Amino acid sequence: MVWLPFLNEAPTMTAPTPATADTERALPTGTNWLRIGDEHYGAGRNDAAIDAYQCGLAAIAAEPPGSVPAATVSDLHAKLGNACLLQGDLETAAANYKAALRLAPELTSCWCNLGNIHIKTDKAQEAIAYYLQALKINPAHWASRTNLVQALIATKQFAVARTLLLELAAERPQDAAIHHQLGKALFELGEVLSAIESFERALALNPRDADSLYWIGGIKQRLGDDAAAQVAYAKAAAIQPLIRRPAIKSPADFRVLALYAPFGGNTPTEYLFKHAAYETDTLALFESNHYDADLFKQGVQVVVNLISDVDQAAAVLPLAADLVERLGKPTANDPRKILRTTRDAVAELLTGIENCRIPKILRHQAGSQLGIDDLQAAFPSLSPILVRPVGTHGGDDFEKIDRVADLAAYLARPADTDRYFIEYADYRSADGHFRKYRFIFVDGQILPYHLAIGNDWKVHHVNTDMANQEWMQREEAAFLDDPACVFNPEHYQALREIQQRMELDYFGIDCGVDTNGDLLVFEVNASMLVHDDNAQFPYKDPAVRRIKSAFDAMLTKLAGIGD
Repeated sequence: MVWLPFLNEAPTMTAPTPATADTERALPTGTNWLRIGDEHYGAGRNDAAIDAYQCGLAAIAAEPPGSVPAATVSDLHAKLGNACLLQGDLETAAANYKAALRLAPELTSCWCNLGNIHIKTDKAQEAIAYYLQALKINPAHWASRTNLVQALIATKQFAVARTLLLELAAERPQDAAIHHQLGKALFELGEVLSAIESFERALALNPRDADSLYWIGGIKQRLGDDAAAQVAYAKAAAIQPLIRRPAIKSPADFRVLALYAPFGGNTPTEYLFKHAAYETDTLALFESNHYDADLFKQGVQVVVNLISDVDQAAAVLPLAADLVERLGKPTANDPRKILRTTRDAVAELLTGIENCRIPKILRHQAGSQLGIDDLQAAFPSLSPILVRPVGTHGGDDFEKIDRVADLAAYLARPADTDRYFIEYADYRSADGHFRKYRFIFVDGQILPYHLAIGNDWKVHHVNTDMANQEWMQREEAAFLDDPACVFNPEHYQALREIQQRMELDYFGIDCGVDTNGDLLVFEVNASMLVHDDNAQFPYKDPAVRRIKSAFDAMLTKLAGIGD
């Protein structure tokens, strides 16, 4: 898995411009509260500012209708909206922006900030309409234009975003942030070399732009140029060792330190860390570096170890384990526990669970001898057998070999990496289809994530025909709504035993039901993807949200909030 920095950024909030500068006719109480609120807001005393603006509106409400200029009332509502938005009270912020716009529809900033609220609540498509309304009033409004870019990228309208970014770059060619955004849009459009050029242009304008360096490192890594990626990552880390994702509210409930291995497999958290009430500092770990625990634990309540693939990150995990010990903070997915989650180690760990089939796995070290006799001694039935290089996921280089002769030919080929040989277990259903289920374990909970139905043994949701088959979608929806319609109490007992033996706070399992009716385990690790890009399968959203809610609750508990 290649590391690329988070795509989403906080939209720029714009302060309202009073509908008119003429407020001399306003009643003193309303005007004074407005002035007091502005003083508090400007000094960073947000709670006091909210109180003052609310007092101003209450004072005006007690006056005869029409006795206070609409400009003063709209200004109070707009500024109260800003203060509530900063606090994370999005509902109250939106209500006040709308109240301000009813009195003064020309307040561009209120339209823009309503768009920002929709971005924060994962309604990017609706946000676009608010930004466009702001631009109808003021086509040059910079915040609305730049935030519109974020909404377009969030809704995967990358070509339109590129067009707008090119316009913005032409107007402000020295704006490094615009070139950085353009690089991200170009990357998503597959224009990788042009993306690198845009990030390099952003760096030329702002040599301290660590985010662009991280992106360059990620793209270079994806292109296979690990040496250039290492250089870019090292430069970025020297400038900004932590990549901060802000909370949706201020102040944040707590701060998370997330440990990441750019050249190793990691738990995907683009969705899990999205729209959180806590700040997230992501620290990239490199095996050649030293990390000052006293420096990085400042203000941190909980650590999340994202390094999840032992085969890809074996050199970094001991470093992460040492850092976690020195940090001395509550930690999700302790690296020392991750170290025992290679495929073969997990198969051995889970052996002997009742009503659960764990296929045998043999790891073959590259360069060592392995023959048919060795495999016959390891597996009760030599064919068919599954083979894959270590450190791979999904369908990458994953083969089923049905004949002994073909297996001998495979063994005769030189191996660049270690390989896993895996016992094949038949799990074809009575209707001829293969069904692979995914559960996510979160702090003691067993939560369904998806069902993939295919016509071949190698089933992955993206490679099935589920987008075109309503019956498959209905079956997946039924599983997500009530997994007990498939998995009986004995299966659930096996899942709970798996959770206890793994001892991880967050991880996933891909499994099925074999022809004997037992739970069949395909894969168990903390590298499994959970995402909210389910436009084709909207029925999945409640299950996905349950996983995120459980993840947020787990971190909140670890942080000691509410104890």
